[in-house]
Amino acid sequence: MIKKAFYKTIPVMAGYIVLGSGFGILLHNAGYGMIWAFAMSALIYAGSMQYVGIGLLTGGASVVTTIITTIMVNARHLFYSISMIDKYKDSGKYKPYLIFALTDETYSLLCDDDGEANGSINRYRFFVSLFDQCYWVLGSVIGSLLGSMIRFSTAGIEFSMTALFIASFTEQWIESDNHLPAIVGIVSTVMCLVVFGSENFLIPSMLLITVLLTILRGKESVEK
Repeated sequence: MIKKAFYKTIPVMAGYIVLGSGFGILLHNAGYGMIWAFAMSALIYAGSMQYVGIGLLTGGASVVTTIITTIMVNARHLFYSISMIDKYKDSGKYKPYLIFALTDETYSLLCDDDGEANGSINRYRFFVSLFDQCYWVLGSVIGSLLGSMIRFSTAGIEFSMTALFIASFTEQWIESDNHLPAIVGIVSTVMCLVVFGSENFLIPSMLLITVLLTILRGKESVEK
């Protein structure tokens, strides 16, 4: 069980250690040491939001601004969480952590895992989620240590999160037989980008995607 979960998460390990290191380096350069890197990755565990959080910390953002920004950046979790409701409903003691640890990459590993683990599916999902978070925490700590020892320009390093999103999308597209949710997401985002502009398209596109996926999910349930 643990061995299978570890093998499944190896691709995420490669990405999370690198991306976590980038976060740790940026955080250290902003004046926050290894304890901060460890605490944020262990307790917040929201990759892109942690990158954004560095600017919020250094810029002295208010609590209200931080809350609104966090909702906007992490609103995408609402979309793929919808498809995990049935999977997690009987997960028992594992449910709180599974909900907390559902990142983009963990979702891509678990969204089509119904045939895994010979019936011990909840324990399998727990270890996949746990391994992924451990990789992120490890990468953050490594990055913080590197930032304290090596001085170099960090310009553009935040693009690593965008690269990871693209890689996760590509992997899910290849492995999944149902491409409709991905198509809905792309089309809705492009439409809102054209209508609302690059500064204001995020929330409308997320709302549109949520509505469309909810409708599609309802139709699938009726057909079944």
